Amino acid sequence: MAYSVILHIPGEQSIAGEIEELPKPTDNIIVVLNPRTKEGKDLHYIDHAAVKVIWPLAKVSFIEILGDSQDEKIIGFVRE
Repeated sequence: MAYSVILHIPGEQSIAGEIEELPKPTDNIIVVLNPRTKEGKDLHYIDHAAVKVIWPLAKVSFIEILGDSQDEKIIGFVRE
């Protein structure tokens, strides 16, 4: 199962992409598929043909894991 994530790297623009599995506490790297900006544009420092990029986790401040639109249908906010 692929996860949609946003990587936050200090001094850089946030990076959106997909990962195959969540990083384990022993991992040193994270492999991101289809890296792009949050707006869906190409990152200026990565070749436009790149489909997979490896980042060292030491450079990443934190990772946001985005939910699926189907998750919102199952669990949602109820207001009465």
